[in-house]
Amino acid sequence: MTQLARQANPLDTVPIGVLKVDADWQVTYLNDAGAAVVGYPVDALVGRDYWDAFPANVDNDFGCAYRQAVAAGRPCTVEAFYPHPLNAWFEVHATPEDGGLAMYFTEVTDRRAAQERLAMLARVSAELAGTLDVDVAASRIPRLIVPVMADWCILTVLDDDGRPRDVGWWHADPSRRALVERYTGVRLAAMPATSPVVRALLGETVAAAAGDVAELMPDTEARELLGLLGPTSALTLPLRGRGRTLGALTLYLDGARELAEAVQATAQEVADRAGLALDNARLFAQQRQLAEELQRSLLTEAFTADQAEVVVRYTPAVEAARVGGDWYDAFLQPCGSAMLVIGDVVGHDTAAAAAMGQLRSLLRGIATYSDAGPAEVLRGLDASMAQLQMETYATAAVARFEQTEDERARDVTRMRWSNAGHLPPLVINPDGTLAALADWRGELLLGVDPATPRAESVVTLDGGTTVLLYTDGLIERRDGDLDQGMARLREAAAALAGRPLDELCDELLDRLVQGRPEDDVALVAIRLVPRG
Repeated sequence: MTQLARQANPLDTVPIGVLKVDADWQVTYLNDAGAAVVGYPVDALVGRDYWDAFPANVDNDFGCAYRQAVAAGRPCTVEAFYPHPLNAWFEVHATPEDGGLAMYFTEVTDRRAAQERLAMLARVSAELAGTLDVDVAASRIPRLIVPVMADWCILTVLDDDGRPRDVGWWHADPSRRALVERYTGVRLAAMPATSPVVRALLGETVAAAAGDVAELMPDTEARELLGLLGPTSALTLPLRGRGRTLGALTLYLDGARELAEAVQATAQEVADRAGLALDNARLFAQQRQLAEELQRSLLTEAFTADQAEVVVRYTPAVEAARVGGDWYDAFLQPCGSAMLVIGDVVGHDTAAAAAMGQLRSLLRGIATYSDAGPAEVLRGLDASMAQLQMETYATAAVARFEQTEDERARDVTRMRWSNAGHLPPLVINPDGTLAALADWRGELLLGVDPATPRAESVVTLDGGTTVLLYTDGLIERRDGDLDQGMARLREAAAALAGRPLDELCDELLDRLVQGRPEDDVALVAIRLVPRG
């Protein structure tokens, strides 16, 4: 095709690339806009076999789409990446024409990069929103950033005492990740006050050549590792929270790669979102600690006795910084009988916690003054709630362990218990079997009708028996009902029956809630010491 003929073709002046092939896949036309992109002068490409000129397209998305378009006689659109020497993304509209194919193409590398950055930013936001654990949040970010914005990166956070820790890192090359991991273990100790990471922790964004950073470092393992990793440059950004810097994000670039202005803006957005997420996690941890301390301050340690071992546990929910209404109690009545209490005030807020504290104190006062049995204690508590106009509702179970001289000689104990809408006690016999409390009835919860009668049940227990009272957080799950939870509890209790009481309670919590309950868990357990 002559230069004159090409100038006469109206496609010569269009701003997008145009390339045509005949039925034998021989290139018949290429305009100037296309020549500027594909790396061939017009005269060097026209007349060549298309597949020889673009060998990567033989088996990739482009080639498959082109052959299908010709075979079906229908146009198609394909967007894909062409490797070396172009190393670019293209969008191509291919139209069958005269037995061959006309391809109208545009390089879309910048658009694809922008889409990748936006997608990465969305993933970062989703990951940060999915956890309130500082270390977990920080460790996830680098894997999302690499390789979209950098070849490798390190994320640093300041702990509560202001000491920096490298908690997250990632490298695009799997063979170099062990080097990065080792580097994160030693680099901070080797960084002088003028290093980029220290300056970023003070609130400054720092771009630096890797060689300049290495010169600042003493002749240590960290400097040697940085040389082995061989980055060309790095950008370190502060992670800012609400009026303070909580860490730093360092992006490392290899070879000739550079951070364009748009990429730097995205990196700053990532750093800002990460800083805010870390600040939220810190605030949540502080609030949760305060809530837990408040909750625990309203509870007491269990009593000790020669005839029984008592263990108590309280574990707050992990998903919210809130105080709740779960409580336990264990004490001796004037008659010498041990009394165990478990309860749960409706609600999960400061009002529930305040009501819990009041109900617990009222019940303890009624029981230790009157020497009353479980049913009368619950009736008295219900009456007191009405008299004091406490507008709250609660469930509770009370168990008293009684023993006459004859029963003591026979090494048996009577458990007298009453229930106001709470889960029943779980009894583990000395031989590891579980007692079936078939006569349990969930009576009306507290705060509804103070005139409701309260019944009692009595069961005789042998020495060595264990009794557990617990709140529903131990067995309740979002994906299951209480019957399923009770079955899991019974299975775990039977398996752990022979363990020491402390260990049994800890293992129950570990097996049923893995230390991360969806709701608060209160647990009080008593083991009757066998005679002799």
